Amino acid sequence: MAYFVSFGVLLLFVYYTYNQFTKNKKSKKIKTFPAEWRILLNQHVSFYNSLSKEEKGRFENKILEFLDACRITGIKTSVDPLDKILIASSAVIPIFQFPDWQYTNLNEILLYPSHFNHKFETTGEDRRILGMVGNGYMEGKMILSKEALRRGFQNETDKKNTAIHEFIHLIDKADGVIDGVPNIIFEKQYIIPWLDLINKKIEEIYNGNSDINPYGGTNQAEFFSVICEYFFERPKLLESKHPELYSQLEKIFKHDMTSRNLDQSKVAIGRNSPCPCDSGKKFKKCCGRVHYNQMIG
Repeated sequence: MAYFVSFGVLLLFVYYTYNQFTKNKKSKKIKTFPAEWRILLNQHVSFYNSLSKEEKGRFENKILEFLDACRITGIKTSVDPLDKILIASSAVIPIFQFPDWQYTNLNEILLYPSHFNHKFETTGEDRRILGMVGNGYMEGKMILSKEALRRGFQNETDKKNTAIHEFIHLIDKADGVIDGVPNIIFEKQYIIPWLDLINKKIEEIYNGNSDINPYGGTNQAEFFSVICEYFFERPKLLESKHPELYSQLEKIFKHDMTSRNLDQSKVAIGRNSPCPCDSGKKFKKCCGRVHYNQMIG
């Protein structure tokens, strides 16, 4: 009898210890959006700057959710706060109008310094790849070039953003196949018109009669990712030059991107600027105190 009592006590101890470990682990989650991250968003992400105060709060929460669910690992490079913010923003922008969206097919992002090849090598010949969604033994992983990641947000007028491109592939893949038709967010009545439009636009690319990135002519899946880069970076130009495409993408993502004032670009924040947290105080007397203390420390 004593043996069973002791064994029962041991089980209770293990159960209690496990629960405490789980609670401690959960307590490490970032619950409040760091002021320095908000500064980075203001300085580098035009989409964020186009949002209302309420929308910015939702955007920040989605960033926290994403970073809590997905590891970011540097391969021969560091992972800086800016890298985390840009990667998470690339994930959130396409699904911003889908509040319950989770990237269930992603658990880790490998950040490479620059180009890599199909063997995932960062040196040697044939290094042309800037981003990739993993398959097979790389399932659940994404590889991104740090150089391309940052360039995608430095120049938001070139209709190119490698990280957004790869997250669009993940959205497309959520139904089990990357084919340019994201059934999981696509209403069925739009599928046939969408495929017809894709084929028409790919033919225009082949004939040299398009301003769409020629890489979009590779296949339907690449066209979808390429045109989404265009949609989220230059929506007004896309609507002007390709109204049918814009209309279809607006329906797919449930987002009127032309209503966003992306032209205001990034926001320069000086010590006497209004604080980006909308407190009504000057930056130096609000979030700036934390920012400058960290810089000094």
